[in-house]
Amino acid sequence: MAHVAPRSMDEMPGLAPVFEGAEAAMGFVPNSMLTMAHMPQLPVAFSMLANVVFGGDLQPLMKRLASVVPAQTDPQQSLPPELVQLIAYATSVSSGCRYCQAHTSHSAHRLGAGQDKLDDLLNFETSTHYSEAEKAVVALALAAGAVPNESNSDHFAALREHFTDRQIVQIVGVIAMFGFLNRWNDTMATQLEPAPSEFAAQALGALGWQLGKHQG
Repeated sequence: MAHVAPRSMDEMPGLAPVFEGAEAAMGFVPNSMLTMAHMPQLPVAFSMLANVVFGGDLQPLMKRLASVVPAQTDPQQSLPPELVQLIAYATSVSSGCRYCQAHTSHSAHRLGAGQDKLDDLLNFETSTHYSEAEKAVVALALAAGAVPNESNSDHFAALREHFTDRQIVQIVGVIAMFGFLNRWNDTMATQLEPAPSEFAAQALGALGWQLGKHQG
């Protein structure tokens, strides 16, 4: 059973062009996009990325979708920026991408995450520096960032004590986006910029972080 139920297309008539495009390409509308629709702009953004990666021309798609992009619903439910970066950091630690570990820890720190929180990531369950909500999020991010994926229904049961379906979709969206970025930067051996490189060298000692392939 899906951890978050997909929305019905009848609830989202404004997104019909997005779903029609998916149906034309695949022969059906995938439940993954209907689940993304808890954040209505997400399936639109995903459609644009998929179109480009599969070799399509983004300009006509943008023109077709420009008039149907919905307003972001319940923006007050969006996750705090520090928590978004903490999710990204945990996912990147789990996947092993040192480039993204440096970027996300640096961003999390700039947004308010203390050094103790960075140090305790792998000991989050017993750390006094993590709230119960943060522990639920980090548990999922570490599990979902692993290969093979180790997430399960218990992770989502813990999330539901603190977050709405929309917020859970955003949490998984961050994890999934960093699945893309982790693969991209680790595969490309992207050169790490000076600011996050210097920060990670000083702040991520508890992880044994090294610059490795990402040096200039």
